[in-house]
Amino acid sequence: MSEIKETINKAGSPADQDEAASLKLFVVLSKAYKSLMDHAVKDMKSHGLASAEFMVLEVLYHRTRIPLQQIGEKILVTSGSITYNIDKLESKGLLKRVPCSDDRRVTYAEITEAGRALFDEIFPQHVSSIHNLMGGLNNEEKDQAIALLKKLGKGV
Repeated sequence: MSEIKETINKAGSPADQDEAASLKLFVVLSKAYKSLMDHAVKDMKSHGLASAEFMVLEVLYHRTRIPLQQIGEKILVTSGSITYNIDKLESKGLLKRVPCSDDRRVTYAEITEAGRALFDEIFPQHVSSIHNLMGGLNNEEKDQAIALLKKLGKGV
């Protein structure tokens, strides 16, 4: 980390300063993400779910049913990890696998009544926790951050 600070301090030309600012932004963004995710994961675990289990249920809570293949894309985890977490959630009775009647290659994950009841209870608490994590920004700043981060992501 001291190498990054040294790079930033040595930046002389505008090009060097631009590179240094990019590096600093990357470091600050990474640290902010880690800090926010650490708190969010702690909240998820407080409800008796691993973070990936929570995220799978959250997707299903809002979509009810989704092909297993698409879940990994939605929550950014590998297909092997998805299978493991689907198995765990199914054994807990929080979701079920439903074969597609039109295509034997497709299997859906569907939230169960028990899964919906659990999420009806814990999701508002999770939303409140996330809201508190974002308390350092007002609504206008949140909108600006959203717009800037979208622009950054699309520019990659």
